[in-house]
Amino acid sequence: MPAPTLAEFVLANTTPTPVPLVPEIVLHSACEAMELWERTQNDQPPFWAFPWAGGQALARHVLDHPELVAGRTVFDLASGSGLVAIAAALAGAREVVANDIDPLSLAAVRLNAEANGVRVTTLAADQLAGDAAGAGVVLAGDVFYDARITALVLPFLHRAAARGAVVLLGDPDRAHLPRERFTQRARYEVPVPLTLESTETRSATVWTA
Repeated sequence: MPAPTLAEFVLANTTPTPVPLVPEIVLHSACEAMELWERTQNDQPPFWAFPWAGGQALARHVLDHPELVAGRTVFDLASGSGLVAIAAALAGAREVVANDIDPLSLAAVRLNAEANGVRVTTLAADQLAGDAAGAGVVLAGDVFYDARITALVLPFLHRAAARGAVVLLGDPDRAHLPRERFTQRARYEVPVPLTLESTETRSATVWTA
């Protein structure tokens, strides 16, 4: 029997489910993180299989404030499931690029974009040496989860902001977020999977650079 394609793997291990804080969007989501992580045989958790708190907050904010992205080009960093990218497309962005280093993530983004009737372009590989390819808006949901990643992401975001891009972040009070370098826009109470977060809700803030 041939090995499943990436898309087949995503479909076999997820169920289309409305996002708790953003029910306008349906994602192919998993129920159990550890079992799926073992199946992926990947060093990184399956970030693409769950609506994380920071991404939910940022997606909600974008949908509630479509003027932030409408008619503009958008770059979604570390896209995961594509939740934030899909929100930008639904809010009227002219073009949306979802970037992630995990091929399963990009497969999930394509499936989720199709499920929500929007067009999102996927971009593979590490793009952190650049500045989001000239996009007018840079979005990043829940990217400050460890010190090493934070040290790589911050220069990327600040280069984008320095050339005039709107930079918006969604973060659930991760310890590595340098709050003094950003300005708070909004705060949300976000329903989250108990198995992932050991709680049923998390506070998450939307920041701008």
